[in-house]
Order: sequence, then structure tokens, then C-alpha cells
Amino acid sequence: MANIENQKFIALDISEKNYLSWVLDVKLHLSVKKLRHTIEEENAATNEERATALIFLRHHIDDGLKYEYLTVENPLEMWQNLNDRFEHLKAIVLPKALNDWSQLRFQDFKTVSEYNSTFFKIVS
Repeated sequence: MANIENQKFIALDISEKNYLSWVLDVKLHLSVKKLRHTIEEENAATNEERATALIFLRHHIDDGLKYEYLTVENPLEMWQNLNDRFEHLKAIVLPKALNDWSQLRFQDFKTVSEYNSTFFKIVS
């Protein structure tokens, strides 16, 4: 089995394309490293845990975002800043997914595989 530390995921793009999947990846990764509490309100994280989480967050964001949040020294503050900046995407993505779902028709696809692929894109 491959070492989980060697597996990487795509950094948060400044263009907002991958924010929703990035959030899930970060939460899962921080949970595995037992650092998820560092991005939660009123946490009792040690300075070492905060530093490790902040390094991890900075390593997984676009260079433009790194420079914008250069002075942030707390992972919770960075998490909240990124959330404030990108959270509006949920309001955009859900209505589009609902519209795509209502327009989805099996007979519009040549193969079941194509239908399945489109179906899973909408669901995700």
C-alpha cells in the first residue's frame, strides 16, 4: 500500500475552480494528521500543531494566494479568510447542479457509460 504522506492533491486555484473539492481534501488530510482541530473555532492547538497545519495549508494553495495571506500566522484565520473569499461558490454550484439534474435524460446519450459519467459529474 502506498504511503498516504506521498499522495498529494491539487492546490487551491486562485480562479476558484476547485475550492469545494479542495476543502474536502484539506479536511480529510488534516484529520489523518490529527490536525483538523486547528481549523475549528476555540481550539486548544499547540503552537507546533498550528505551525504544521499552516505549513500544510500554505503548501496547498496557489502562489497568488500565498502572497495575499503572507502575514497570516494562524491556520484558523487563514481557513476563515479563504472561506470568506470562496464560500459563495456553494450558492452558484447547487442551482447549476439542480438545473443539470432536471435536464438529464438517458436518451440523450449514446452509451450507458456516457450517461453514467455525466450523472456522476452532476452528483459530485
